[in-house]
Amino acid sequence: MRVLVWHVHGSWTTSFVQGAHDYLLPVTPDRDADGRGRARTWDWPATAVEVPVEELRDLDIDVVVLQRPHEAELVERWTGRRPGRDLPAVYVEHNTPGGAVPYTRHPLADQTEIPVVHVTHFNRLFWDCGDAPTDVVEHGVVDPGHRWTGSVTRAAVAVNDPVRRGRAVGTDLLPLLAECGGVDVFGMRVEALDLPGVQTFEDLPQEAMHTELAQRRVYVHTARWTSLGLSLIEAMHLGMPVVALATTEVPAAVPPEAGTVTSDLDELASAVRRVLADPDLAARQGAAARAAALERYGLGRFLSDWDDRLSALVPASV
Repeated sequence: MRVLVWHVHGSWTTSFVQGAHDYLLPVTPDRDADGRGRARTWDWPATAVEVPVEELRDLDIDVVVLQRPHEAELVERWTGRRPGRDLPAVYVEHNTPGGAVPYTRHPLADQTEIPVVHVTHFNRLFWDCGDAPTDVVEHGVVDPGHRWTGSVTRAAVAVNDPVRRGRAVGTDLLPLLAECGGVDVFGMRVEALDLPGVQTFEDLPQEAMHTELAQRRVYVHTARWTSLGLSLIEAMHLGMPVVALATTEVPAAVPPEAGTVTSDLDELASAVRRVLADPDLAARQGAAARAAALERYGLGRFLSDWDDRLSALVPASV
């Protein structure tokens, strides 16, 4: 199957392109947000192929995976085919709704030609999609292996754009974590942080970031209002114990034996201090986190679910 898909969310796309299809990735001359092509810091298979946008019109495409509202217009302009009518299409909604939650209307609400597939059940519940067909394919990640050592007695947080995104990703909670014993923040545009007790590690390749994360004693998920972060699932795969805010999909993703999930900031701080002080507790919780992540967010299940969704859209003769 030839699947047209944009490189929008690197971690999600890394898992998606591991399947048994040919993945066509648009490339614009300046490699802007509408044509990044292949990832630079993730390891993608050869079946993820860059295609200059001017060549898309002449290619056979079986299905398009949309991830942003304006991509439908791009497909029609670049290929001459309208998603949902001339070309089978599905829309992946990665994000929690913004605006007047829980009344926020989805951009594809009420149309029936393009199903909306959410990455969490929480997102499906909170977006108002009207009569549009909806479904859920939960995340799956490439297993990085059990790497946790906990040799660095500090907390780890992974987040992109913490200054711009602020309270949504819990940037205001970093001083609290620093008081608990120090916190290391990994991600894009994290060097803009200037807080006592906070160290930053910017734009590490995925392999290097996994190695660094796994040396920290505990992973702390600070997001108040985002979809379920793949960094959380990856940390669990690494065998890291978890302390997380009880928001969005997190309570369903992190079982009690894997760490602490709470909306009580005092309990959050106490849990971080406990696991920083007790490497045996951290090891037990990390092992439970890894087992839970492998069971629920394994790559095989994710790819199988997507095969089912794509096959339902594409004629059997393809």
